[in-house]
Amino acid sequence: MDDRSSLGRKNIGTLIWDFSVPAITGMLVNALYNIVDSIFVGHGVGAIGLAAVTIAFPIMIVLMGFGMLVGIGATTLVSIRIGQKRLSDAEKILGNAFVLGLTFAISLSAILLAFLDPLLVALGAEEAILPYARDFTNLILCGSVFMFTGFGLNNIIRAEGSPRLAMMTMIISALINTALNPLFIFGLGLGIKGSALATVISQAVSAVWVVAHFRSRRSFLKLRRANMVPDRHIVARIVVMGSSAFFMQVAASIVAGLFNNILIVYGGQTAVAAMGIISRVSMLTLMPVFGISQGTQPVIGYNYGAKNYGRVKEAVVKGSLAATVVSVIGFIIIELFDAHIIRLFSSESDLIALGAAGLKIFMAMLPIIGFQVIGSSFFQAIGKPMHSLILSMSRQLLILIPVLLILPRYIGLQGVWLAGPLADFGSTLLTAALVIHQLKKLTSIEEEIQP
Repeated sequence: MDDRSSLGRKNIGTLIWDFSVPAITGMLVNALYNIVDSIFVGHGVGAIGLAAVTIAFPIMIVLMGFGMLVGIGATTLVSIRIGQKRLSDAEKILGNAFVLGLTFAISLSAILLAFLDPLLVALGAEEAILPYARDFTNLILCGSVFMFTGFGLNNIIRAEGSPRLAMMTMIISALINTALNPLFIFGLGLGIKGSALATVISQAVSAVWVVAHFRSRRSFLKLRRANMVPDRHIVARIVVMGSSAFFMQVAASIVAGLFNNILIVYGGQTAVAAMGIISRVSMLTLMPVFGISQGTQPVIGYNYGAKNYGRVKEAVVKGSLAATVVSVIGFIIIELFDAHIIRLFSSESDLIALGAAGLKIFMAMLPIIGFQVIGSSFFQAIGKPMHSLILSMSRQLLILIPVLLILPRYIGLQGVWLAGPLADFGSTLLTAALVIHQLKKLTSIEEEIQP
């Protein structure tokens, strides 16, 4: 109880630190094992392996999107219900989220497996790349039920006031994956299948860990059979609350597929492999920002539910400041060590030169992304998923896709790299306008309820 009540009284900066550090650590470790995957694939399979994983990435993004639809949607509701002291309702949300995640995992994987080859071709897989992409994606889809359970419910562990335990979930999974990758790829000679198998096994362990937590005495929210009977009202609320994160991932999948097809035209297989490396470096760089966002969200959600609007505003400001500092540090590292970073993944000179140039351009607006991420999660935390959805879609659909379709026609591959920073700039401007407006509304409400 003390951990939860502290969300309403403890210093905001300290709370953000306490919740963000475990989230950042866990997400960094998680990103690192994805990077380790790519390093082993790059050196063990080659550029064609990196290209295959990049081609398959949009499908993985869709899977994560459905996982986030359930996980983030449920987490938002759980945070608010805990702030309202409605613990039995929070447990019902947990039970429904568990069943909903399993349903999505089984049905979605079955559909994707049935149409896998045509889908991979549509995503840009040429004849040489297709077998590698097929081998990798087959295993990932077969093990998706573990990803839905571990990834989806782990956020709720954080929401109930146990950020360090949520961090341990990700660390355990990452360590297992990192250990199994070289064993399967090099030791057993499984190639790209080994990378996928290592990922699935690590996700299975994570899923068991999370379910065991919610069935143990450590959790004050219990995963009970009685709460696993689907309640259409709860399911609807989970879907609505998680819709922003879901559509953001779907849009990201569409954009990733579009990137792959355009890169094949203007840069070939090497450009696709370079984009795969850039995506993973971008993920690693942004994970601390997402960690701060996840650490800030329970603080905002609890205090919004408790009507402590002054603390909500303070959390937004301090969270944005912390995220911006981290973004600037990441930007400086990329600008100074671009070629060295790419060289970690491959020893092929063409890929290193192309990847380094693309990385510097693509991440040019990194210093302002921190505020955009916090702003979007702010609306998610206070139960306004449509606002969060608008902000997410503004980057992926409204700006990025049109730029990506137009600019390369005039300046070739440079136009592909420039699409990223242009979209980041436009979406950050929109985020600033909506966040400032909402904070002013909270100030007005706060003044009205004060005696």
